[in-house]
Amino acid sequence: MAVQTAFGGDRFPNSARLSIAQAGNGVSTHTVDRGAATERPALLTITTTVGATPTCTYLIEGSADGTAWWPAAYADPATPETPAVAPFDLTTAGTVHRMLRPGHPWRYLRLTYSANTAVTNTVDITVF
Repeated sequence: MAVQTAFGGDRFPNSARLSIAQAGNGVSTHTVDRGAATERPALLTITTTVGATPTCTYLIEGSADGTAWWPAAYADPATPETPAVAPFDLTTAGTVHRMLRPGHPWRYLRLTYSANTAVTNTVDITVF
């Protein structure tokens, strides 16, 4: 697993890829390092392709040191001021977004895929 950097910037956001066409269960192929500036928000983009009877459960995890992991707070764009930390499921092909809230003490971020049946994931993060 490689660590990709995606430091937010003064004028431009920076992005990194966590997974590209990743199937199966386990952690994302890559971990992202957003740097020490935890006040920056980020946007997670999950694009799925699916086969027969698709389902996949996603857990967004943050870490201060890249070793100890915990559920990271995110919000759905439809309810941006309602944070959640629970895993969520996707069962169709398409693209979904999760907003990663600023001010939470994670430097590193990864996804854990579980209960994956016939879902292939490509995931990007953009840090602002």
